[in-house]
Amino acid sequence: MLRALLDAGEAVDLVVSRASRLTLLDETGISFRDAHWQDDLREWLGRGADGKPGTFDVDVSGVRYWNPGDLAAGPSSGSYPARGMLVVPASTACVAGVALGLSKDLLQRAASVTLKERRPLVVAVRETPLNGQTLRHLVALDDAGASVVPASPAFYAGATHIQDLVDFVAGRVLDAAGVGHGLYRRWKGELGGGTAGR
Repeated sequence: MLRALLDAGEAVDLVVSRASRLTLLDETGISFRDAHWQDDLREWLGRGADGKPGTFDVDVSGVRYWNPGDLAAGPSSGSYPARGMLVVPASTACVAGVALGLSKDLLQRAASVTLKERRPLVVAVRETPLNGQTLRHLVALDDAGASVVPASPAFYAGATHIQDLVDFVAGRVLDAAGVGHGLYRRWKGELGGGTAGR
């Protein structure tokens, strides 16, 4: 999704929460360090969904990084220029914090500001199964104007590799945010269209 935003010419304000750093380290072996964030981000975005390094060549010059503990950062204010916010992936703890209007870190504060300013907020929840409390939080976010996009890949777009499934989810998030992309084959109303071109 970040690669697609940059490819679309979008400026990106990036916040990587503490929980996301742990998940990133656990799932990819990549550390995300404040002092080396550009190198770490380049390494992270350069990998394919299969974990192979150097799959993509990424220019991160369009990214501005904000420490998640910096509650005085630009995105913490409604006067900071932003088109919207994407929370990807969103843990159930993040969903709860945003739904309850908490501001324990910059991620939650920026999401709260996004909602109060009536800007698009897209929340891609990654966990499953979901309990009743989380479902209520997701309904509260929907009621507040957010778009809830579960990280659920579809197979009608003709996926043949794991990267196709990842790109589909990223594309649906970008669709909800109104950002153009070419990450997946769109449904054209023809059964069997997903197998075309295989």
